[in-house]
Amino acid sequence: MDLTSSQREILNTLVNGYEDADSPMPATAIAETCDRHVGTIRNLMQMMKSLDLVEGVPGSEGGYVPTDAAYEALGRDRGDDGETLGMAHEYDRVDVAVEAIDFTNVHHPEKCTAKVTFRESVARFSVGDAVVVGPTPNSGLVIAGEVEAIDEGRNQLHLDVASLEAPLRG
Repeated sequence: MDLTSSQREILNTLVNGYEDADSPMPATAIAETCDRHVGTIRNLMQMMKSLDLVEGVPGSEGGYVPTDAAYEALGRDRGDDGETLGMAHEYDRVDVAVEAIDFTNVHHPEKCTAKVTFRESVARFSVGDAVVVGPTPNSGLVIAGEVEAIDEGRNQLHLDVASLEAPLRG
């Protein structure tokens, strides 16, 4: 299913919020997280309901719940938390759930780039932020670089990689 970047961002926000709280996410919370008007969110949710991506839950504790089709449209597995990795963001250490790390260019050491896909919003990052991701669980890989682009709809940071390190294993 082809979603616009705005639809993808809102659906990711819903999935992340639902997984964090394990309860329906109100339109007001989605609007606040995505920095959108609540009316816009409600309109988009109606459209997503017609595509069977979300279900509405009425009542004071209500909101929206993602369906299995929402997870499928985002390429995510329900209940799969991703791999929790350590990360330094502007010299502060945080634990984040990383879905994938894709190296888009490793042929030239001065032009190495990577896409890091998270299970949570990347809204707290800015272009130019210094980040360190890792070590990864199997290889112990640590990636250091600078954020060169942010794709909030896909929860991705595009990094200009300054350093890749992995321990030698004998």
